[in-house]
Amino acid sequence: MAAYLKSTGREAIADAANAVSGDLRADAEVLANPHEYFDQVIEINLDELPPMINGPHSPDRAHVLGDVDGGVGKEAKEEGWPLEISAALIGSCTNSSYEDITRAASIARQAAAKGLKAKTELLITPGSEQVRATIERDGLLADLEAIGGDVLANACGPCIGQWSRPQTQLDQVNTIVNSYNRNFPKRNDGSANTLSFVTSPDTVIALALAGRLDFDPRTDVLVNDAGEEVRLDEPVGIDLPPGGFDPGEDTFVAPPEELSDRTSVEVKVDPESDRIQLLEPFPAWDGEDHLELPVAVKAQGKCTTDHISMAGPWLKYRGHLENISGNLFLGAVNAFTGEAGSGKDPVDGKVKPFPEVMASLHEAGQEWVAIGDENYGEGSSREHAAMEPRFRRCAAVFARSFARIAETNLKKQGVLALTFSDPATYDAIGEDDTLSILGLADLAPDTPVRCQIVKPDGSTVDFEATHTLSPEQIEWFEAGSALNIIRQRGGGENA
Repeated sequence: MAAYLKSTGREAIADAANAVSGDLRADAEVLANPHEYFDQVIEINLDELPPMINGPHSPDRAHVLGDVDGGVGKEAKEEGWPLEISAALIGSCTNSSYEDITRAASIARQAAAKGLKAKTELLITPGSEQVRATIERDGLLADLEAIGGDVLANACGPCIGQWSRPQTQLDQVNTIVNSYNRNFPKRNDGSANTLSFVTSPDTVIALALAGRLDFDPRTDVLVNDAGEEVRLDEPVGIDLPPGGFDPGEDTFVAPPEELSDRTSVEVKVDPESDRIQLLEPFPAWDGEDHLELPVAVKAQGKCTTDHISMAGPWLKYRGHLENISGNLFLGAVNAFTGEAGSGKDPVDGKVKPFPEVMASLHEAGQEWVAIGDENYGEGSSREHAAMEPRFRRCAAVFARSFARIAETNLKKQGVLALTFSDPATYDAIGEDDTLSILGLADLAPDTPVRCQIVKPDGSTVDFEATHTLSPEQIEWFEAGSALNIIRQRGGGENA
């Protein structure tokens, strides 16, 4: 850590961290006896871990490389997944460090020397301007381009669906491999026909050279243009650039001096704009319990950030909260019907797409709750997956368990993130039930919340839910959002 901080011009931070290094590490007694301090301890022997590739449609569907038992090639043939790779992609914010790129480039260099080129489209997205400038200076981009790679701008790009592919590719089932962090359906190019697999940057390069999903670089050979059989050597990476990092181009544009006082600046937005909308502060908690709130959506199985707020074309509305809310829960599977994207509107009882259900509740001034299954909000740190429900008057999300970032994002927007103390409570909630959240005036850290299911006939079922709210996060809830707190502390109306 210290070496990285120093190589990026942050020596003072490195020195400060070193001064308290003992407080930044696990305590010796915890390392010696982790079972006494953690509910679950998982040990992984890295010497026994083979190269892996995960997918399609989920980053936790793991396979080893090749055609062995449990291998991706064997399962692909059984499942009918195309073995031919239509595109290979490395980079974006994930797996694009200097070391990642040097490992990928080391394979590219030896491939070029052995007469090999990528047999599929190969796209490289540097993770930052600093990484882009440094790997260009050190010749690593040239190594990747020499085997047919195209370098994209250092932006999110295909990782979040900002990827324009020919319609002919989207119309047919196809396989892509990438080193991004997510591979949910439709995420990369908006097409359900694209089967996306995630793996390391060096494995992506190896598979791009082979052009096939079932290739195992540890054992299989490739044939170059001269008809010769060649093998790939193991990749070699360099932790930090020997010449230090090149910060690249400074694209920051400082405001004119007369605008240095931000409280005097008026931000004007065209009210007719469909892409930018001024954010109105969310209302503060009214001090009352939430009583008999309708269930707007009960999601079954995976309900990731992509299910809650899809990426791709929708991201053009990320500055317009109302318009981007047109995708709210579009990918969620309705636990009552098994169908994705639609459910009963508690206002009029009609079946509608979920975004219309939430808009109807919003227009009626009705707060509501969402119900999630295990690991609700798995996926990106997409804040819109919390902002959109809050905008549409979601008061609370109940789930069997939460993904950590999604839970925090809900708290930041003033939405209660509540975990069923008994996971079976999820099964007890019916489509026409309402939920009450009681005793909110006594909301406190580490204290369960009393809740109630109210059945259509008026009968009730009491249950408890836990939360991870800290004292500061309870203030966010009471104020209506963390932004409201910042606004209050930073200058009121003009903050």
